Amino acid sequence: MCGIFAYLNHLTPKTRKEVLDFLVNGLKRLEYRGYDSAGIAVDSADGRNVSIIKKNGKVQALQDEIYSREADLAFEATADCHVGIAHTRWATHGTPSERNAHPQRSDEDNTFCLVHNGIITNYKDIKLFLTKKGHTFESETDTEIIAKLMMHIYKKNPNDTFQEIVEQCIQQLEGAFALCIKSKLFPGECVATRRGSPLLVAIKTKTRLATDHIPILYGKDLVTSLDFRPHGGTAAETLTAASLMPRTPSTAEFQPMEEDKQVEYFFASDASAVIEHTNRVIFLEDDDVAAVKDGTLSIHRIRRNMDDPHAREITTIKMEIQQIMKGNYSFFMQKEIFEQPESVVNTMRGRVNFDTQSIVLGGIKEYIPEIKRCRRLMLIACGTSYHSAVATRQLLEELTELPVMVELASDFLDRNTPVFRDDVCFFISQSGETADTLMALRYCKNRGALIVGVTNTVGSSICRESHCGVHINAGPEIGVASTKAYTSQFISLVMFGMVMSEDRISLQQRRRDIMKGLQQLEEQIKEVLKLDSKVQELAKDLYQNKSLLIMGRGYNFATCMEGALKVKELTYMHSEGIMAGELKHGPLALVDETMPVIMIVMRDPVYTKCMNALQQVTARQGQPILICEKGDKDTQEFASRVLEVPHTVDCLQGILTVIPLQLLSYHIAVLKGCNVDCPRNLAKSVTVE
Repeated sequence: MCGIFAYLNHLTPKTRKEVLDFLVNGLKRLEYRGYDSAGIAVDSADGRNVSIIKKNGKVQALQDEIYSREADLAFEATADCHVGIAHTRWATHGTPSERNAHPQRSDEDNTFCLVHNGIITNYKDIKLFLTKKGHTFESETDTEIIAKLMMHIYKKNPNDTFQEIVEQCIQQLEGAFALCIKSKLFPGECVATRRGSPLLVAIKTKTRLATDHIPILYGKDLVTSLDFRPHGGTAAETLTAASLMPRTPSTAEFQPMEEDKQVEYFFASDASAVIEHTNRVIFLEDDDVAAVKDGTLSIHRIRRNMDDPHAREITTIKMEIQQIMKGNYSFFMQKEIFEQPESVVNTMRGRVNFDTQSIVLGGIKEYIPEIKRCRRLMLIACGTSYHSAVATRQLLEELTELPVMVELASDFLDRNTPVFRDDVCFFISQSGETADTLMALRYCKNRGALIVGVTNTVGSSICRESHCGVHINAGPEIGVASTKAYTSQFISLVMFGMVMSEDRISLQQRRRDIMKGLQQLEEQIKEVLKLDSKVQELAKDLYQNKSLLIMGRGYNFATCMEGALKVKELTYMHSEGIMAGELKHGPLALVDETMPVIMIVMRDPVYTKCMNALQQVTARQGQPILICEKGDKDTQEFASRVLEVPHTVDCLQGILTVIPLQLLSYHIAVLKGCNVDCPRNLAKSVTVE
């Protein structure tokens, strides 16, 4: 939700055009996180002020506006030291508009400018306080109060450093945020901080780095702080001076090697925005404050956490720039659908040994004995990740012989859900930053449950806060509608079930069947993808309809829900995934000759029941479109249109049957002129509740 990108060069000469291109291209890499509006803040041509450029709409509109001001922005001028911040927005407070776009500023002189990802829950109290102090507001956002609060603190404590001003400010904020701030009062400096929203710092030097770790500087909390809560109906009137512990020596800072003081820093919400520049990154933790001054990076924590390591590791990201380029495809989603033969192999790579019929999940290997002794398994997720849990629940119950609960993370904390120390809780998230899932994780962790993360993003919050976990290794997924992450999550959970059942003699034949299915999966997905032209023709018949029903049961019920979600996300058409067994309990009333119905009927244990539902639909003049096994003529005689997929073991059918629905939603969206990669009102990483 919202993308943050910032660039700082120290003693590294860059033209202003290069700096602006860095910022704009960084935003384009992050546009999947939000695309309502975009903006940048850079040093003005004279170097004494800050210029802010904002534009409603996508990043391309911002780029066009920047290039229309080439003369004003002095493109050819060179700066040895410069700070620029940029933002692409997914609206939470205030409609998409230039005045609500980021960066937000403290005053008309742009003294403090910042970009923000997240939601400030106590912004109304702070806004009331600042209004009484004479501040006027130009936007509807919660972000603007942060900039004005910094200005207020600066006026009270004009001798404080930039970092100290930020530290005092964020201790007054409640909610989730990632912030990147620049100020004309502190040229060449940038401060970034996070709490509940992702943020990283990337470092680029011409020589090797002097250290692989950055020690953390600790100070105590502010002695006194603002109280924004009403007292007798009015907000508090004073901000008392705050004192911080003196800083520890500068040896606890990152500095370039003595022989090379040239350094560039990048701040971003996601590693995909910086990988073309450097692969050396530091993932900030909650309440970290990262400040760059005179080319030196220091990280300070405003709250001491005894469980927190005393240093932040500089991580080398293994991601190629080619992975986040569209190549010959029209859209990222199309590319990601067609990458699934490779992504499922990458999920199994180094884990599945088909020769010995064994599976090793290194990330949870040491915890398997503890998991086998647990009371129950809980799978907790949102959206597509939730559907991957539903898809594998039946198999996990069969292979582990444990009760398996599947929970929506967005509902989990609305109840006083009982969680016990002998529970094992799986938290599934493509980004690893999903706010609802992360809050549920912390709830379960505080109650002593074993936490297992299943994510696609190394260094994400869920990854770091889990006791153990599985990286699905699907590769970067840029399209907002998840495709290859779903199939890789599916396979990851299947592999976990296989690990849990490796010593069950009664399940050995079942395991061999599943292993055979996993081995054939790559070629079978390639075969399903050959249906693309046939699905495109089907889309031409469906795209003008207002509704679509998708029915199935057993292992394919999750496919129905996931397929319906994709149709809703991409085409804005109403779609519903229906359990075929529930058809006569209400949904059958929707069926007539005009209602498009897709049914998934495979030769599995629920085949007879699915055939009953299929005949009920045809008896009401329905014209079902069938997804079935290749060569199943008996089933196909009831269908108006047929999409055939290869035969595989029942528990893996959902991987093959979901792909035609992914393709269908893609082609309908294209025919309707929808933005496939960036559906309206949606963002890739849901980092607010």
